[in-house]
Amino acid sequence: MHPALYRSYQFFAAVKASLPRQLSPADTALMRAVLPAPAQQELFNRMPPNDRRHAIAVARTLQQAGHTEPALLQAALLHDVAKSIGQPILHRVAIVLFEAFWPAALRALSDWQQNDAAPSFADSQIRGIVWWRRPFVVHAHHPAIGAAWAKRAGCDSLAVTLILNHQQKPAAAPATAVEKLQAALYQADNLN
Repeated sequence: MHPALYRSYQFFAAVKASLPRQLSPADTALMRAVLPAPAQQELFNRMPPNDRRHAIAVARTLQQAGHTEPALLQAALLHDVAKSIGQPILHRVAIVLFEAFWPAALRALSDWQQNDAAPSFADSQIRGIVWWRRPFVVHAHHPAIGAAWAKRAGCDSLAVTLILNHQQKPAAAPATAVEKLQAALYQADNLN
Protein backbone atom coordinates (compact mmCIF):
# COMPACT_ATOMS: atom_id res chain seq x y z
CA MET A 1 0.00 0.00 0.00
CA HIS A 2 1.29 3.48 -0.85
CA PRO A 3 2.56 5.30 2.28
CA ALA A 4 0.15 8.21 1.73
CA LEU A 5 -2.82 5.84 1.60
CA TYR A 6 -1.65 4.01 4.71
CA ARG A 7 -1.13 7.27 6.63
CA SER A 8 -4.54 8.47 5.47
CA TYR A 9 -6.06 5.25 6.81
CA GLN A 10 -4.26 5.81 10.14
CA PHE A 11 -5.51 9.39 10.29
CA PHE A 12 -9.15 8.49 9.69
CA ALA A 13 -8.95 5.54 12.09
CA ALA A 14 -7.61 7.86 14.80
CA VAL A 15 -10.32 10.45 14.16
CA LYS A 16 -13.06 7.79 14.06
CA ALA A 17 -11.90 5.92 17.15
CA SER A 18 -13.50 6.83 20.42
CA LEU A 19 -10.48 6.56 22.63
CA PRO A 20 -11.01 6.63 26.36
CA ARG A 21 -9.03 9.31 28.11
CA GLN A 22 -7.82 6.77 30.67
CA LEU A 23 -5.77 3.66 30.00
CA SER A 24 -7.18 0.26 30.85
CA PRO A 25 -5.84 -1.29 34.06
CA ALA A 26 -3.67 -3.67 31.99
CA ASP A 27 -2.27 -0.80 29.93
CA THR A 28 -1.58 1.24 33.06
CA ALA A 29 0.21 -1.74 34.63
CA LEU A 30 2.34 -2.14 31.50
CA MET A 31 3.21 1.56 31.45
CA ARG A 32 4.16 1.58 35.14
CA ALA A 33 6.23 -1.59 34.85
CA VAL A 34 8.17 -0.28 31.84
CA LEU A 35 8.40 3.35 33.03
CA PRO A 36 8.88 3.07 36.81
CA ALA A 37 10.16 6.61 37.47
CA PRO A 38 7.56 9.37 37.99
CA ALA A 39 9.39 11.59 35.45
CA GLN A 40 9.09 8.83 32.84
CA GLN A 41 5.39 8.34 33.55
CA GLU A 42 4.86 12.09 33.32
CA LEU A 43 6.45 12.08 29.85
CA PHE A 44 4.11 9.29 28.75
CA ASN A 45 1.09 11.08 30.18
CA ARG A 46 1.97 14.26 28.24
CA MET A 47 0.89 12.54 25.06
CA PRO A 48 -2.68 12.88 23.82
CA PRO A 49 -4.85 9.73 24.15
CA ASN A 50 -4.38 8.61 20.52
CA ASP A 51 -0.57 8.79 20.83
CA ARG A 52 -0.65 6.93 24.16
CA ARG A 53 -2.78 4.21 22.53
CA HIS A 54 -0.29 4.03 19.66
CA ALA A 55 2.62 3.71 22.10
CA ILE A 56 0.87 0.93 24.03
CA ALA A 57 0.09 -0.86 20.75
CA VAL A 58 3.75 -0.66 19.70
CA ALA A 59 4.87 -2.08 23.07
CA ARG A 60 2.26 -4.87 22.89
CA THR A 61 3.32 -5.74 19.33
CA LEU A 62 6.93 -6.06 20.52
CA GLN A 63 5.89 -8.22 23.47
CA GLN A 64 3.80 -10.47 21.21
CA ALA A 65 6.89 -10.91 19.02
CA GLY A 66 8.79 -12.13 22.09
CA HIS A 67 10.73 -8.97 22.94
CA THR A 68 11.28 -8.41 26.64
CA GLU A 69 14.25 -5.99 26.62
CA PRO A 70 13.23 -3.22 29.07
CA ALA A 71 14.99 -0.49 27.06
CA LEU A 72 13.12 -1.50 23.90
CA LEU A 73 9.79 -1.34 25.71
CA GLN A 74 10.71 2.07 27.19
CA ALA A 75 11.48 3.29 23.69
CA ALA A 76 8.19 1.87 22.41
CA LEU A 77 6.24 3.84 25.00
CA LEU A 78 8.15 7.11 24.55
CA HIS A 79 9.27 7.15 20.89
CA ASP A 80 6.68 9.79 19.91
CA VAL A 81 6.58 11.75 23.18
CA ALA A 82 7.87 14.94 21.56
CA LYS A 83 4.76 15.09 19.40
CA SER A 84 3.00 16.14 22.61
CA ILE A 85 4.31 19.64 21.93
CA GLY A 86 1.46 19.86 19.49
CA GLN A 87 0.56 18.56 16.09
CA PRO A 88 -2.97 19.68 15.19
CA ILE A 89 -4.90 17.43 12.84
CA LEU A 90 -4.57 19.85 9.93
CA HIS A 91 -0.79 19.82 10.30
CA ARG A 92 -0.72 16.01 10.50
CA VAL A 93 -2.69 15.84 7.25
CA ALA A 94 -0.36 18.39 5.61
CA ILE A 95 2.70 16.42 6.79
CA VAL A 96 1.34 13.19 5.27
CA LEU A 97 0.58 14.92 1.99
CA PHE A 98 3.94 16.71 1.85
CA GLU A 99 5.78 13.44 2.65
CA ALA A 100 3.99 11.73 -0.21
CA PHE A 101 3.92 14.43 -2.86
CA TRP A 102 6.35 17.25 -2.01
CA PRO A 103 9.08 16.11 0.41
CA ALA A 104 11.32 19.08 -0.42
CA ALA A 105 8.65 21.48 0.86
CA LEU A 106 8.31 19.47 4.07
CA ARG A 107 12.09 19.60 4.58
CA ALA A 108 12.04 23.37 4.08
CA LEU A 109 9.16 23.84 6.54
CA SER A 110 10.87 21.55 9.05
CA ASP A 111 14.27 23.23 8.93
CA TRP A 112 15.17 24.64 12.31
CA GLN A 113 18.24 26.81 12.52
CA GLN A 114 19.72 26.40 15.97
CA ASN A 115 22.54 28.40 17.44
CA ASP A 116 23.59 25.71 19.90
CA ALA A 117 25.95 22.95 18.78
CA ALA A 118 24.03 20.59 21.11
CA PRO A 119 20.52 22.00 21.59
CA SER A 120 18.78 21.31 24.88
CA PHE A 121 15.34 20.97 23.30
CA ALA A 122 13.85 22.89 26.21
CA ASP A 123 10.12 23.47 25.94
CA SER A 124 10.66 27.24 25.82
CA GLN A 125 13.17 26.86 22.97
CA ILE A 126 10.73 24.79 20.90
CA ARG A 127 7.72 26.91 21.77
CA GLY A 128 9.66 29.94 20.52
CA ILE A 129 9.18 28.69 16.95
CA VAL A 130 6.37 30.50 15.13
CA TRP A 131 3.07 28.64 15.78
CA TRP A 132 2.23 27.58 12.22
CA ARG A 133 5.70 26.15 11.62
CA ARG A 134 6.23 24.44 14.98
CA PRO A 135 4.33 21.20 14.08
CA PHE A 136 6.53 20.72 11.00
CA VAL A 137 9.69 21.25 13.06
CA VAL A 138 8.43 18.90 15.77
CA HIS A 139 7.64 16.26 13.16
CA ALA A 140 11.17 16.40 11.78
CA HIS A 141 12.97 16.63 15.11
CA HIS A 142 10.72 14.62 17.42
CA PRO A 143 13.19 11.70 17.66
CA ALA A 144 15.97 13.99 18.96
CA ILE A 145 13.62 15.99 21.19
CA GLY A 146 12.08 12.83 22.63
CA ALA A 147 15.50 11.26 23.20
CA ALA A 148 16.66 14.37 25.09
CA TRP A 149 13.54 14.31 27.24
CA ALA A 150 13.86 10.55 27.89
CA LYS A 151 17.47 11.03 28.95
CA ARG A 152 16.50 13.79 31.39
CA ALA A 153 13.73 11.54 32.76
CA GLY A 154 16.26 8.83 33.57
CA CYS A 155 15.44 6.33 30.85
CA ASP A 156 17.92 3.61 29.98
CA SER A 157 20.67 4.89 27.64
CA LEU A 158 19.74 2.18 25.11
CA ALA A 159 16.13 3.42 25.17
CA VAL A 160 17.40 6.94 24.48
CA THR A 161 19.40 5.65 21.49
CA LEU A 162 16.40 3.72 20.16
CA ILE A 163 14.13 6.76 20.48
CA LEU A 164 16.70 8.91 18.70
CA ASN A 165 16.90 6.46 15.78
CA HIS A 166 13.34 5.12 15.66
CA GLN A 167 12.52 6.67 12.29
CA GLN A 168 15.69 5.59 10.51
CA LYS A 169 15.02 2.73 8.16
CA PRO A 170 17.01 -0.25 9.49
CA ALA A 171 19.61 -2.15 7.54
CA ALA A 172 18.33 -5.07 5.47
CA ALA A 173 20.26 -7.45 7.70
CA PRO A 174 20.81 -5.85 11.13
CA ALA A 175 24.12 -7.10 12.52
CA THR A 176 24.43 -5.80 16.07
CA ALA A 177 22.04 -6.27 18.99
CA VAL A 178 21.21 -2.55 18.95
CA GLU A 179 20.46 -2.64 15.20
CA LYS A 180 18.15 -5.63 15.75
CA LEU A 181 16.27 -3.80 18.50
CA GLN A 182 16.03 -0.66 16.37
CA ALA A 183 14.67 -2.75 13.48
CA ALA A 184 12.09 -4.35 15.78
CA LEU A 185 10.95 -0.92 17.03
CA TYR A 186 10.79 0.45 13.49
CA GLN A 187 8.67 -2.48 12.33
CA ALA A 188 6.32 -2.39 15.34
CA ASP A 189 5.90 1.37 14.93
CA ASN A 190 5.00 0.99 11.27
CA LEU A 191 2.53 -1.82 12.03
CA ASN A 192 0.63 0.41 14.42
